[in-house]
Amino acid sequence: MLIKRLLVVIILLPIGLLVIHLGGATFSAFVALIMGLASWEYVTLFRAGGLQPAGALVVIGGLSLVLGRAVNGFDSAPWIVCLLVLASMTYHLVAYERGRDQAGTDFSVTLAGALYAGWLGAYLISLRQLPDGEWWFLIVLPGVWLADSGAFFIGKKYGRHKLSPRLSPKKTWEGYLAGIVTGALGTALLAALWRIGAGPGSAITFWKGALLGTLLAVVTPLGDLGESMIKRQVGKKDSSNLLPGHGGAFDRIDSWLWAAPIGYYAIIWFLL
Repeated sequence: MLIKRLLVVIILLPIGLLVIHLGGATFSAFVALIMGLASWEYVTLFRAGGLQPAGALVVIGGLSLVLGRAVNGFDSAPWIVCLLVLASMTYHLVAYERGRDQAGTDFSVTLAGALYAGWLGAYLISLRQLPDGEWWFLIVLPGVWLADSGAFFIGKKYGRHKLSPRLSPKKTWEGYLAGIVTGALGTALLAALWRIGAGPGSAITFWKGALLGTLLAVVTPLGDLGESMIKRQVGKKDSSNLLPGHGGAFDRIDSWLWAAPIGYYAIIWFLL
């Protein structure tokens, strides 16, 4: 299992770094691909639990929000969301008329899927488009990975007190606190390093990195727990087997979906 996980990382990490560096349409297309895969896995999870969200609307709606963000920022979001709500209601009204008694619940799941992966995922593009966006991006996401790694290794060795017994029995308070420390320190060091690449005029500093890393480490575990809630409700271990040893796309981006908007607003409100 460990070998499979390492091989996936070795293959995908250079690709990801190249795409982040290129930015623009290449980066937006890559984000759209990931969110499209994650949206479909979301649909299959709920279908395994007996619900029937509209798969096409979840995927197309989510992709529309992501690509709209790439083209014109937030300008297209109101009409895309409006159209998504109306189309989803229409679809599930017809489904109910055809005998689907849980169509109202299906409608809610359809909307939630498109917004969760599409709206939140689109903030990856907003984050990359910030001034020094490449460097901020390489602080936010690795900062989350560092916090997750610290929480996993320290929690595995020293964890005694369960953080969330029903959602994720292996997570502990000791691991969570360790994740905050490793996230804060790791992100601060990354910020100090990336400032060299960003240049002396950059807003990126060691202390801003520490603040951002602390905030992300405190909050982003909720993204992991949120996906765990869905998987436990439907009785699945992973969202798919797309990535050997890692699960599916949705499994890999559960914390990203929180890190991107939180990181974006923290940066534009407090750190620039």
